[in-house]
Amino acid sequence: MSKINDLIKELCPNGVEYRKLKDIGETFTGLSGKCKDDFSNGNYRYITYTNIYNNPAVKLNLDDKVFIKDNEKQNVLKYGDVLIAGSSENMEDSGMISVVCEEPKENIYLNSFCFGFRLNNSYNRKILPGFSKHIFRSANFRSQILSCSFGVTRYNLNKKLFLELTIPIPPIEVQEEIVRILDKFGELEAELEAELEARKSQYEFWRGKLINNGESVHKYKLNELVDFANGKGHEQVVNENGKYILVTAKAISTNFKKVRRTNSMLSPLCVDDIVMVMSDLPNGKALSKCYLIDENNKYTLNQRICKLHLKESINNVVVKYLYYKLDRNRDLLSYDNKVDQTNLRKQDILNLELDIPSVEEQQRIINILDKFEELTSDISVGLPAEIETRKKQYEYYRNKLLSFEEVSCE
Repeated sequence: MSKINDLIKELCPNGVEYRKLKDIGETFTGLSGKCKDDFSNGNYRYITYTNIYNNPAVKLNLDDKVFIKDNEKQNVLKYGDVLIAGSSENMEDSGMISVVCEEPKENIYLNSFCFGFRLNNSYNRKILPGFSKHIFRSANFRSQILSCSFGVTRYNLNKKLFLELTIPIPPIEVQEEIVRILDKFGELEAELEAELEARKSQYEFWRGKLINNGESVHKYKLNELVDFANGKGHEQVVNENGKYILVTAKAISTNFKKVRRTNSMLSPLCVDDIVMVMSDLPNGKALSKCYLIDENNKYTLNQRICKLHLKESINNVVVKYLYYKLDRNRDLLSYDNKVDQTNLRKQDILNLELDIPSVEEQQRIINILDKFEELTSDISVGLPAEIETRKKQYEYYRNKLLSFEEVSCE
């Protein structure tokens, strides 16, 4: 840290230049005019919403592809481009940003739910892409970006207001030292994440094997097993100090690490209710994601989430097994056309066919999967706990290093 302090004292003792985005670059659009078929036989890679959300430096080597005709007019990504997820299910995720930190070796495109920002010629040498990937996720910039996001059931970023936001532009030598320090935190976290992803893949493989092993005693449609209910909109009664946890897509997809609260229980949940996300963006990770409610008088269900409760007459199905069977169910995921937002209908869910083995076999599978899930999801155990610690360290130093005194550039 002392080297950065020395560089700041030497190169910018009176503060750092801050610039509005509109003064240093311009926005560009993602893919336009595409249909479902264009994403089934693609010939060029494109960057998805999920890729942006999950990665400060966008991954260019993933196999998400779209069909682009010869001479078709679409915006091609360039080194240094800033990619913005323009729409989100909740305010706190609005405007998540990823940066193209390596030179693309082929034409790569941006998904339609997103837009890009490109530095103009006078600034593309003043801001390192490696610095951009940190500054655009810093606490100071995130607080700005939330001020230009609007919506009720979905939050959209206002591009005009986005361009009014400001970022600091310290000397290149200062940027390089900040990148060096923060990248070390990122590299360690990335190694741990890669190992955890390998374990999750192993878990998904074995879960698929166990719950689709063909040893079925009964075949049911889901509507024979459960009672269905939709959640209700709580947007007008959100209270961050509220008594009840609001069950949203974000809460479910993060295993309730990120929650909103309310004092109004408009759609109460009970022990053994299975809640399921019914709506998600293309290629999203939340669609059909489930959570098994573990306590009464604690949760209330938001809209676009459904509640499934095992019927009292059913005595040969264990609710925890049903949860594992429904969580990210591959038949429900098939409704994602990779183009538009997916909205599962009530009948899509209730018409789902399920093979149910004996109660003894269900319990055996539950015991195995519970152990797997603990190792891959519990942030107090093993790798998840270590990753959580590294994230907090990185965020602390990122926000500390990216706070600069501002000098007027007029």
